[in-house]
Amino acid sequence: MTKTKIAPSMLASDFANLQHEIEMVNQSEADWFHLDVMDGVFVPNISFGMPVIAAMAQHAKKPLDTHLMIVDPDRYIKTFADLGVYSLSVHYEACTHLHRTLQAIRAEGMKAGVALNPHTSIKLLEDTIQDIDIVVVMSVNPGFGGQAFIENTYRKVEDLKNLIIQKKSDALIEIDGGVNAANAKRLVGAGADILVAGSFVFKSENPKGTIKNLKEQVA
Repeated sequence: MTKTKIAPSMLASDFANLQHEIEMVNQSEADWFHLDVMDGVFVPNISFGMPVIAAMAQHAKKPLDTHLMIVDPDRYIKTFADLGVYSLSVHYEACTHLHRTLQAIRAEGMKAGVALNPHTSIKLLEDTIQDIDIVVVMSVNPGFGGQAFIENTYRKVEDLKNLIIQKKSDALIEIDGGVNAANAKRLVGAGADILVAGSFVFKSENPKGTIKNLKEQVA
């Protein structure tokens, strides 16, 4: 049984005190850093890019789990590998040749992830699930932090878990958006392996304590 991983989303952190926020995550019980890269084209927002990730990588002591919400992600696969990224997730909706993209990510030594928008069916992964290391299930519409959790996510996670078992895949299920203490346990019960928490962690009075409580809930 995979131990549930907690990946604080740095999009919700205080960018004016980024090193302090990174050190907080380093010292916490979190497992990964979750980095949301947005281009203002695929999603209606722009976040941060390579220079910021390069700066983060100098201080981060845990794997960088990077989620590309961009068009034409293939152009940047090698760049993210060179930055020291551990896992790279691309959107199903942004990839014309998904299988080739997944192969390219793995060829650079990274874990290959596929993210699905809330309206995208997990059935579309039937032919590639054995080539995927992580499936990122968007439980909010991508582009902005702090949104309300979409309730249909539980059923989607259950269906995805069944597909993974049926196809004998080793893919992990990651939930991104609106994760908090109220839904974490149910998500893990449905089959989630990794929980991304942004606003819930960074907007709390004691982020390190919030991560610890979340970790204990899903242990």
